[in-house]
Amino acid sequence: MEKMMRLIDVLPTTTVYAHCDLPCGVYDPAQARIEAESVHKIMQKYADNTDQVFRTRAIIIKEERTELVKRHLWVLWTDYFKPEHLEKHPNLHDLFWRATKQAGECKHHVEPEEGQKLLDLIAEITEIFNATKAAAK
Repeated sequence: MEKMMRLIDVLPTTTVYAHCDLPCGVYDPAQARIEAESVHKIMQKYADNTDQVFRTRAIIIKEERTELVKRHLWVLWTDYFKPEHLEKHPNLHDLFWRATKQAGECKHHVEPEEGQKLLDLIAEITEIFNATKAAAK
């Protein structure tokens, strides 16, 4: 242990600074939006079709897609957004809560209006996301 401590003491140290870590170039609400668009389109196709087999398949796929929307939103919320974003956009927490709750509502409904509500909430998140990206430049 003593040898290791002496080695640590003689190793060169370098301090590195960056305006952010990896999330700047990786995360994007577009992933959630694409899945939400699928949910909305499935709801529309469901409404336009009376075949029970088709409708059952549509519901299964819609539920899978809503889970992906929630996953993408939560990853964005927990991994990208930081306390300073919340300070500048105090409605951010509530917005993410409402969007993920709406994704859950889309699992329980087949009306395209519910899918549109989800898309509208993701559009609000996208506006804030874009503002944080512009501020980071």
